[in-house]
Amino acid sequence: MVLDARVGESETNRLLAAYSVEMTAKDIQAVAEVAGTGPGGPPSAVTFLGNEDTDMRVAAASAARESGFIPVPHIAARRLTDRGELEAFLARLAAEAAVTRVVVVGGDPSEPMGPFASALEVIESRLVEAHGVQHVSIGGYPEGHPDISDQALWQALEDKSVALAERGLGGSIITQFGFDADAVLRWVGEVRGRSIRLPIRVGVPGPAGVRRLLRYAKRFGVSTSAGILQKYGLSLTNLVSSAGPDRFVRDLAAGLSSEEHGAVRLHFYTFGGLAATAMWVRDSREEP
Repeated sequence: MVLDARVGESETNRLLAAYSVEMTAKDIQAVAEVAGTGPGGPPSAVTFLGNEDTDMRVAAASAARESGFIPVPHIAARRLTDRGELEAFLARLAAEAAVTRVVVVGGDPSEPMGPFASALEVIESRLVEAHGVQHVSIGGYPEGHPDISDQALWQALEDKSVALAERGLGGSIITQFGFDADAVLRWVGEVRGRSIRLPIRVGVPGPAGVRRLLRYAKRFGVSTSAGILQKYGLSLTNLVSSAGPDRFVRDLAAGLSSEEHGAVRLHFYTFGGLAATAMWVRDSREEP
């Protein structure tokens, strides 16, 4: 699959040249298989799932590092049972995977399992920088969140941006994936209108089966209206087919302005298809 040539070469390649990917602890073998497909090895955000333990998460981060990727482990605030668990996790990440970048999110549980009720509280704990972390990514929701008001989302984004700056930490925003490039462009414009200058990594689904894409979209509250799906290139009449983000990336690249939108890159949610995503990116880069 190759992106439409109507998109300017420099903008398309700029988006694809510095992409990042999402991986789970189960993707260790896939990371080794795709080593060398990205320029210098892309940042790899290692998830913090409820069915994975610390050993699995650290092993995944170590495997990413050994394969030439940049491990960027998630820390899910509401899944942490106590402060000591966070300290031990960060210490192991530093010692075993040379981690200097993390993603801090609230996490799925509606009620905290320990002392941290939000990503902001983890950032304010000062534990991340105490263990050598220099860069913290935070979450963004271009299409909103099914359980959180827009007002609360904007306030949280502003508060976390300020907290990172106060601690001298580098930062970026990784957004939830979606199928509507226009919604993303509007949201990025509002982020900049609120004077939040952090680089943004726009969440993009990697190539996958239509049924799988819709299942994950439902799980994460992503809009799947018929009009949006059609614009993305998904067909509800052929659920056994596969779809890639060609149209989405094309439309996003065409609408971006460095002056208006600042630094914007891509973050691929691979849904277990890390190798397929890496191959798609490689094949979609335009020749100079």
